Amino acid sequence: MVFRYNDRDYEVIILKKNNKNTYVRVKDGYVYVTTNYFSTNRSIEKLLRDNYSSIGKMIDKYENSIKNSKLFYLFGKNYNVVYDDCDINIIDDTIYVRNEDALNKWLKKYISDTFSIHLKYWYNRYEEDIPVPNLKIRKMKTRWGVCNTKNHNVTLNFLLYKYDIECLDYVIVHELSHFIEANHSSRFWKQVSKYYPNYKEVRKKLKD
Repeated sequence: MVFRYNDRDYEVIILKKNNKNTYVRVKDGYVYVTTNYFSTNRSIEKLLRDNYSSIGKMIDKYENSIKNSKLFYLFGKNYNVVYDDCDINIIDDTIYVRNEDALNKWLKKYISDTFSIHLKYWYNRYEEDIPVPNLKIRKMKTRWGVCNTKNHNVTLNFLLYKYDIECLDYVIVHELSHFIEANHSSRFWKQVSKYYPNYKEVRKKLKD
């Protein structure tokens, strides 16, 4: 079943549930009809005809949101951000979100959670006796990370989310290694290479 609007066919997805009422919405380029188990195709087709104008407005709104969407790069993957009347929803390579404020709020938490998970992972990999790091996140202009050996803080640059996840991992290993070697001596780089052998390749990505 299709819904034709502005010389274009939109596939109709019928979802049958134990509902009393029937609902129509437009999402991801499809017209979704949620209805009860007793609804026939003929009754659904009539519903679409009777609500042609309102469904058309939904399609217009969806198409405009696509035109106003923007590309977004997150940990090595490109996402298409679409502003829609919904809470955060990620489908394949598209992020649907209510507005930019909601996107930024979700992004901040997602980045914080990702940084925390990876820091904990690498800390547990270390065979050496190093202190449990306290994670700090902030935007920095000249550094990707900072290790404070006195208060055990590891500060990571918020903007690392724009790079592949391996860049985040390298910076974490770099900073954790400072708990063992405070400077950038040959012993320090040997320590880094123990846990991240290809660190030189990743450093080049961060310098580009």
